[in-house]
Amino acid sequence: MDISSIDGSNITESEMGMYVDRSYEKLKNGKYIVKVSGETYSCPFCPQKKKPNYRYMDLVQHASGVGNSSSARRTPIMKANHLALAKYLEKGLVPLVSSLKPAAQEDPLSGCDHDEKIVWPWTGIVVNIPTRKSEDGRTVGESGSKLRDELIRRGFNPIRVRPLWNNCDHSGIAVVEFRKDWSGLHNALSFENAYEADHRGKKDWGANNDVKYGLYAWIARADDHKSSSIIGEHLRKTSDIKTISKLMEEEARKQDRLVSYLTNILETKNKHLKEMEAMCSVTSESLKVLMEEKDNLLQAYNKGVF
Repeated sequence: MDISSIDGSNITESEMGMYVDRSYEKLKNGKYIVKVSGETYSCPFCPQKKKPNYRYMDLVQHASGVGNSSSARRTPIMKANHLALAKYLEKGLVPLVSSLKPAAQEDPLSGCDHDEKIVWPWTGIVVNIPTRKSEDGRTVGESGSKLRDELIRRGFNPIRVRPLWNNCDHSGIAVVEFRKDWSGLHNALSFENAYEADHRGKKDWGANNDVKYGLYAWIARADDHKSSSIIGEHLRKTSDIKTISKLMEEEARKQDRLVSYLTNILETKNKHLKEMEAMCSVTSESLKVLMEEKDNLLQAYNKGVF
C-alpha cells in the first residue's frame, strides 16, 4: 500500500516506526524526488508549499523539525514521512553531498550584512507557542527547556530558551539565547534560515491577519529591540544593539590589548631574567675568587708558610 495514500489519522504513534522504514525504502528506491539540481533539494511530502526548494542543510532541519514536532497539527504519517526523509538525507544522500562544506567549517560571517543592527548577545525570537488555561486560571505553555532541547536536536545549539511572561501568564513568546562568539552567530543564522525556508520566518508571521499555526521564529534585530511589546521590554533589559562591523572592531581592540598586555609581561620577565643572569654571573665570579683564595691558602698551609 502506498504510504502517501493512507490517511494520517489511521496511523498510531506506535506504528510510526514501521511507516518510517517503508517511506525510507521508497526514498532509497527513487520513488520520491529529493535532489532537484545542483545544491537544490525538495521536500516530497510538502507539495503544497509555494517554494518547495531548500538547501541541503535547510531541508535536513525542516525534515527533522517536522518529524520530531510535538504539534497536534502534525499527523503521525506526516511525522513518519519527514523522519524517513531526515534519515535518507543523512544516510542515503551522503555520497551526493560529500563535496559540500560541513556547516561547522563554514565562515559564520559569510553572506552577512556587516552594517545591519542586530541584538547582541545573539538572540532568537519564537512566537505562537501553544498556551492553555490552567486550573487556577493562569495561562501556561511549553517550558523553555523542552523547546531548547528540540532546537539542540535540530543542530542550532542554543544555550538557553526563556519564555516571556506577562505578569503570571505565559505570553506564547520565548527568546532563544546563543553563545556570544561567532559560532553562536552561525547557529542563530541557521536557526533563522531554517524557519524562513519553512515559511515560518518574521515576514511570514507579519504577512496577514490570518490565524497561524505552529512556531514562527527569527533573529532579534533593532526593530524588535525598540518595539513597545513584551519582546522589546525584555531585550532592552538584557541586550544591546550592535553591528557585526562594530563587534569585529571591538574584538580587534581586545586582541590588540591582549597582545600588548602579553608583550609587556614577556618584556618584564625577560628583564627579570637578564637581571637574574647578571646576579648569577656576579655570584659566580665572587665564588670563583673565593675558591682561588681558598686554594692559595691551602697551598700556603701545606708549604708551612703559616
